[in-house]
Amino acid sequence: MFSVGPVFKGIKMIPPGPHFVYYSSSNRDGNEFSPVVGFFIDACSSGVIVRKWHQQEERLVKLSDDEEERYSAAVKKLEFDHQLGPYDLNRYGDWKRISNYITKDTIRRIEPIGGEITVVSEAGVVDKGPKTAAEKALAEQLQKSKFSIPAEKPLKQRCYYTSIPRFVKNKSISGQELTSLNHDKTQLLEAILAKDCEGSEDLIIGELQFAFIAFLMGQSLEAFLQWKALVSLFFSCIEAVSIDIFPLLPFYQKPIQFYFFIKVLYYQLHYGLQKDRSNTIEAEKGATVLLDESWLSTESFLHRFCKDFFSLVLEASVIDGDLLTWTRKLKELLEGTLGWEFHQSSAVDGIYAEEDDEFAPVVEILDDASFGEATAS
Repeated sequence: MFSVGPVFKGIKMIPPGPHFVYYSSSNRDGNEFSPVVGFFIDACSSGVIVRKWHQQEERLVKLSDDEEERYSAAVKKLEFDHQLGPYDLNRYGDWKRISNYITKDTIRRIEPIGGEITVVSEAGVVDKGPKTAAEKALAEQLQKSKFSIPAEKPLKQRCYYTSIPRFVKNKSISGQELTSLNHDKTQLLEAILAKDCEGSEDLIIGELQFAFIAFLMGQSLEAFLQWKALVSLFFSCIEAVSIDIFPLLPFYQKPIQFYFFIKVLYYQLHYGLQKDRSNTIEAEKGATVLLDESWLSTESFLHRFCKDFFSLVLEASVIDGDLLTWTRKLKELLEGTLGWEFHQSSAVDGIYAEEDDEFAPVVEILDDASFGEATAS
């Protein structure tokens, strides 16, 4: 994000493909900012995307087809060329690494009505009340003066994210089977891929990237919660991970190439934890500070999942080479950047858990008679 002056008319030389446009108006002193508003676009060669700044509403608005055509023609005639800033190609590599699974179809499937993503439309998400200390800190940050939600009734446009249940519920199966399904959510991932993603792993990973960008750049609490739900789901798919850990097992139709997820997560955290953003202004620092200091603490869900995952992968005797490589890179990133340590301190069947851990597996406690029957069988 950068500051613009009165003669600024837009950006030119944008590489083809998806991009995220986000902005925030400021007061005269430049120290108070309105909530960030963002939207995805899909740029094409020689294409022109037109938005006009609405002074009263302090946001970018779409124009009529006739007006858009006139502006597009003027741009192609280079009438605005001296007022267009060039796209920063030095950062294009970073952008590609955190958005390479996002397509035009991804945007069309998830974006809200009107396309605008903003915390102003998420009052219901904030009002529900975060369940963890990190989420509470995030909500408080978003509700400070520069991120405050206006008193008037907010808009209800929200993104159409895939529904990710925290717990698998099924009254037709036994308690032990239900415990197993909540302990290992591979079957849940398979069901989501089949129902909502046309069986394509690219779509679910594209949504993971969409949510991360909408949170980090658009400062959307709803996007953060969706990103968290997807990361939690992937890390809970023990069977899917095991197929990559033991690649010599008989053929099995994997729901996903698991190292794709680890690679995407690595690049997301690598980007989010960068310390050298010299052009980052105050309006963008909110999410960056949170990414570094709040929900990425050793008490966060991510630390707990990574701790179990690293133990599972790095102690395996036979493992897929790509999964091993990207797991090591992710571990080194978290240790080097955040100072995290991953020593197994408590385990039940290799799964770390605490009494108040909302991500701990659902455990079915068997009575003595049931245990005896299980042992005898």
